Amino acid sequence: MKHVALLRAVNLAGFNKIGMADLRDLLAGLGFRDAQTLLQSGNVVFSGGKTPTAALEETLERAAAKKLGLETAFFVRTAKEWQAIIDANPFPREAKDDPSHLLAVILKDEVSAANVTALQKAIVGREVVRAKGRCLYVVYPDGIGRSKLTSAIIEKKLGTRGTGRNWNTVLKLQVLTQSS
Repeated sequence: MKHVALLRAVNLAGFNKIGMADLRDLLAGLGFRDAQTLLQSGNVVFSGGKTPTAALEETLERAAAKKLGLETAFFVRTAKEWQAIIDANPFPREAKDDPSHLLAVILKDEVSAANVTALQKAIVGREVVRAKGRCLYVVYPDGIGRSKLTSAIIEKKLGTRGTGRNWNTVLKLQVLTQSS
């Protein structure tokens, strides 16, 4: 079974540094196969096991802390769950026309409609958000870097942790889940 794992907040301005070769070696040492990383921001696709994703997250988090000295959250989805994230995208026009300003924020937990409404009310710019399952979709029409809708606000309003990837990265990871 193929899985997508995203690491939260790694290799950002020297913070939580991890080499992608070290990440692949970590997975291999845990018995996972065919680990392929994408970019330097903590994206990896790997094969192995039918362990529930929440248990995989805990295993990877503990192993990264113990073997690499890296304290970060892992967000794991099966290839099928990753495809469901893509299929559920409520912003198909933005995905096609401006994929770098569309983020999929992969969440630890499902969020309530009330929390999504609270997040929507907290938006002071032109950003638009929608949630489905354990994914929040965010359109940043004026760019992500200047937005006041930060990950800290998102997590506070939703009551769970998350890590975002732009739509280009989401699709590249999908391709990796389909390779042998």
